[in-house]
Amino acid sequence: MKRRKQTKQEDNMKKKKVIITAVVIVAAAAIILPRFLKPKEEVAAASVPVVSIQKPEIGNIELYTGLTGTVEPSDIVYIIPKAAGEVTDVYVKAGDYVEEGQELLHIDTKQVDGAKINLDTAAVSLQDANTNLQRMSVLLQSGDISQQQFEQVQSSAKMAKLQYDAAKLAYDNQIEFSTITAPISGLVESFNVEVHDNVAQSNVLCVISGEGTKAVSFNVTERVVDGLSTGDVIRIEKNGSDYHGVITEISSMVDASTGLFKIKASLEDADSLATGAQVKLYVTSSKAENVMMIPTDAIYYQGGKAMVYTYKDNAVHEVPVEVGIYDAEKTEITGGLSTEDDVIVTWSSELFEGSQVEILGASGTAGESTTDGASSGTAENTTEAEAE
Repeated sequence: MKRRKQTKQEDNMKKKKVIITAVVIVAAAAIILPRFLKPKEEVAAASVPVVSIQKPEIGNIELYTGLTGTVEPSDIVYIIPKAAGEVTDVYVKAGDYVEEGQELLHIDTKQVDGAKINLDTAAVSLQDANTNLQRMSVLLQSGDISQQQFEQVQSSAKMAKLQYDAAKLAYDNQIEFSTITAPISGLVESFNVEVHDNVAQSNVLCVISGEGTKAVSFNVTERVVDGLSTGDVIRIEKNGSDYHGVITEISSMVDASTGLFKIKASLEDADSLATGAQVKLYVTSSKAENVMMIPTDAIYYQGGKAMVYTYKDNAVHEVPVEVGIYDAEKTEITGGLSTEDDVIVTWSSELFEGSQVEILGASGTAGESTTDGASSGTAENTTEAEAE
C-alpha cells in the first residue's frame, strides 16, 4: 500500500515538470519566431542610416578680421608755432572749449622788435621819398628839372613804397607768429606748454578737436587693405557696447616704420567714446556674393581633396567638389555641384558610394530636410589677423 502511494507521487511530479517545460518552450517561441518570420526588408531597414538632405543655397559669405583702433575726432588740428621763442602768456588749458580765432598763448619770438624797427625805418624812408617826389613835381612843371630827373625821383618813391610794404608784412607775420590763436572751434584735448617754456617750430603746442562726429583710425596689412573700400561698414566694440562706422579714408602708402596701411572711419552715435580710447573693431577681410554654398559640416576630405555625398536614384554617391571661402557654418562651392543636387548634410560613418540610406522627412519618417536651392543667406566669420 505504501509503495503504491509513492509511485503515484512520482507520476505527479513528472507531469508537473512536463507542464513547466512546455510553458517555457511556448514563451520562447513567442519571442523568437516573430523575428525569424519578419520580412527581410524590415530587418534591412533597421540597419540603414537615417540622414538629412539639402540643396545648395545661393547667398553671401563674409569673413571678418578683428583689429584694434584708436578713437579720435573727425576734425582735429595740431597747433605748431611758426617761429621759435619763449612762451610769455598762456590763456587756456586742456579741457577748455575755445572759439575760432581765440588767443591760446603768446610767444616772444625775439624778432618782433626787430621787425618793428625795420617797419618804422621803411615808413620814414617812404615819407621822405613822397615829399621829395612832390617837390620835384613842382620843379618839373616850372622847367627847372628834366623829365629824366623826375622819373628817377619817381622810381625812388616807388621803391620806398615796396620796402615799406615788405617791412609791414614781416612785422604782421611776427605778430601773428607770436600770438597763437585757435583755427577752429572745439575742445582743447591737450595743452603741452607753460609760461617761460622755450618752443621750437617742430613742437606741438596743443591739440584741438572739432565739434563734428568722432572717428576711429587703425592699421591693416596689405592682404586686408585689398578687400576694403570707402563706404564699407565696420563694427566697433567697447565696454560691451556696439557701434557702427563707415570707412572714409584708405591710405595708398604703406607706413615705412610699421609696414601697414592706415585706415580711417567715421563713427555714428559715438559721443560716449573718449578721444584716444582703444577699441575692438571688425572689418570685412574677404567676401563672396551670390555664390553657391552648403553647410561646412557636409564636406569630407580624402587625401586633401574635398568631396560631398549626394543622394540620387535611391543611393549615395561620392562627388568631388571645389571650395572657395568658408566659415564655421557655410562653405562656398565653386565646382562639382548644382543647385538641384541633394547633398547629404548628416554626418555618418556608414556613407560610401552606392550605400543605402533613409531620408529624414521621407514617407513614414517625421521631419523635413529638403530646402530650395534658390534661397539666399549670409554667413559670417570672425578671425584674428595682423593688426597694429
